[in-house]
Amino acid sequence: MTTATNYAPELLVQTWFNTDRPLFLSSLRGRVVVLTAFQVLCPNSIASGVPQAQRIYETFEPKDVAVIGLHATFEHHDAISAAVIKAFIKEYRLKFPIALDQPNPASPIPHTMERYKMRGTPSLVLIDRHGLVRKHAFGAVDDLRIGAEIGALTQESDTAILARSSAA
Repeated sequence: MTTATNYAPELLVQTWFNTDRPLFLSSLRGRVVVLTAFQVLCPNSIASGVPQAQRIYETFEPKDVAVIGLHATFEHHDAISAAVIKAFIKEYRLKFPIALDQPNPASPIPHTMERYKMRGTPSLVLIDRHGLVRKHAFGAVDDLRIGAEIGALTQESDTAILARSSAA
């Protein structure tokens, strides 16, 4: 698992789905956050990233792990709308909160994707209970490995986290 100690930047979101209010990473402290970036037109997102996020959502207790999908439109901007994403969510029966990344007028790369320096989709970011980015992966991630890493983060003591952040 990556041992980075940088704080996760807040998400810059155009629209939220599957939640009745906007989510802020700062309000999710105390839980591990799994941020999964995807695109509805990305075959690897459909084959691995999105189904994995749903499995994580169904496996871990919401009090311990928050799963957030991030639709990061960095190509085919004219084909993707909130209605398309809403239909995709319904078709795939996704239950976890999903954010539509805020477009960047100065770049084809949307704001949150740029903030996290994502290389493409699918991307997965693990954020520990104190808001530190602990893993940043591009492409498919093995279910067993990511499950073990999430489980370890839910069990990590506050002392270990504080020691890690003060060593940086």
